[in-house]
Amino acid sequence: MEPLWLNQYPKDVPHTIDPDHYDSLVTLLEQSVERYGDRAAFSNMGEVLTYRQLEGLSRDFAAYLQQDLKLEAGDRIALMMPNLLQYPVALFGALRAGLVVVNVNPLYTPRELEHQLKDSGAKAIVIVSNFAHTLEQVVEHTPVEHVILTTMGDQLSLPKRTLVNFVVKHIKKMVPKYDLPGAKPFRGALAKGRHLQYVRPKVDGEAIAFLQYTGGTTGVAKGAVLTHRNMVANLEQLCAYIGPLLNEGEETVITALPLYHIFALTANCLLFMKLGGTNVLITNPRDMPAFVKTLNAQPFTALTGVNTLFNGLLNTDGFAEVDFSKLKVALGGGMAVQRAVAERWQEVTGSRLLEGYGLTECAPVASVAPYTSEGFDGTIGLPLPSTAMRLVDPFGEEVAIGERGELQVHGPQVMRGYWQRPDASAEVLKDGWLSTGDIGVQDDKGYFTIVDRLKDMILVSGFNVFPNEIEDVVVMHPGVTEVAAIGVPDDKSGEAVKIVVVRSDNSLDKDTLLSHCREHLTNYKVPRFVEFRDELPKTNVGKILRRALRDEGRAA
Repeated sequence: MEPLWLNQYPKDVPHTIDPDHYDSLVTLLEQSVERYGDRAAFSNMGEVLTYRQLEGLSRDFAAYLQQDLKLEAGDRIALMMPNLLQYPVALFGALRAGLVVVNVNPLYTPRELEHQLKDSGAKAIVIVSNFAHTLEQVVEHTPVEHVILTTMGDQLSLPKRTLVNFVVKHIKKMVPKYDLPGAKPFRGALAKGRHLQYVRPKVDGEAIAFLQYTGGTTGVAKGAVLTHRNMVANLEQLCAYIGPLLNEGEETVITALPLYHIFALTANCLLFMKLGGTNVLITNPRDMPAFVKTLNAQPFTALTGVNTLFNGLLNTDGFAEVDFSKLKVALGGGMAVQRAVAERWQEVTGSRLLEGYGLTECAPVASVAPYTSEGFDGTIGLPLPSTAMRLVDPFGEEVAIGERGELQVHGPQVMRGYWQRPDASAEVLKDGWLSTGDIGVQDDKGYFTIVDRLKDMILVSGFNVFPNEIEDVVVMHPGVTEVAAIGVPDDKSGEAVKIVVVRSDNSLDKDTLLSHCREHLTNYKVPRFVEFRDELPKTNVGKILRRALRDEGRAA
């Protein structure tokens, strides 16, 4: 029987796509360069990188990786930087060399960075000098053999580069001291690669493109294995589904979400490269007044973000005066879009805020509201072309329309598994169906709505936070006997982390404990709320009842 949702597709949206339309992301880049050579591919801080310039620089970097560093196809390389022009150069250079890209959050603590580098087996890392002090603390304990250092202004013209680097280092004091003997400068790598031979490796759809790390139920971040075919499939699906809104070679997307995040990587960097669009890279979206100035200076046709970002813009002076006449699509994902934000967005900008749903394990998009939607409806929309979604009970049987069940996804964008973790892969992947851990309902038209979460994962502004990791860090403090971490509702970030702590030392206070957390956790993982108790609720076998605490928190 034909799935219900296909009857709701706009007439110009196909039911299926060809996940092998490109044999790899390398071919996608080559074809985009051929078609859109002199068009701007990326811009940042007023500097523009055309498709042809990107091709040349990424070729130089690929040659350097191959010939000078002697990296071979399948080797892993970590990229640790915010949204700068260096990112696409390094990204496509690595992919063109046949390497596997490991995206790293620049704000990671040494503990988090060490785990990801060791787990992935990364042989090289490209890192911005602002965060080099973090790498210095752990690099000797990792497989990293080559460190390539870049500065914030490296890809800008000489006068601007000099000014930006001076301000960042000496005025804003954003580059802590570090010592990384043997590190190579990024610009030097490009210069050297310019005189070396680039050999295009055989890269097909089954080759791994990314190890994209996501939280784990055991508190250990796991690398989702995303192949070139996974990524190409999701690009084809998005193009088929929202493509009728967009014109090839004419679009400009505002890229405020970090490119190391799978949402921006796919929906901005790669999708708009396929379309011949321009990515306007926002390096620091938290500086909302500067962000709004960029929007005023740069006509744009698309914008992606999480609910937190849209809400922040709506509450920034001057945003309502921005020219939205060319805006065709605003796409929200990573976390639930709130009705109040979506409705206000439509009122202020005159454009709909389409909500999508996805996971790192789906490269990442599984469903989106149809582009013909008139406004926010609270659902996660319809499954993308060539994607199936179903809801099952605890025994794996499909539930009836309107009944709750765990959401499962099937499609060519679903990951191969978790890197070197067959047991964890087998837990979530069965016969090609990915168990998401989210509880949903389906209506009689085929629209899906997320109503609860089966797993304990906390979603903070689109980033996964797993309680076990928080708890592991908290109990490292000698004054803590036991702890439970839960997510509680938050108007700004969707959810915030709360810890409920049993102390062994009654003199331990909130500020001391949070200071300890900041040493070991990225900022968005640091608990917002701390509650001290004499005991935690537990099952009769002694397991802490996080759900009971979560229900208490939500009720409060």
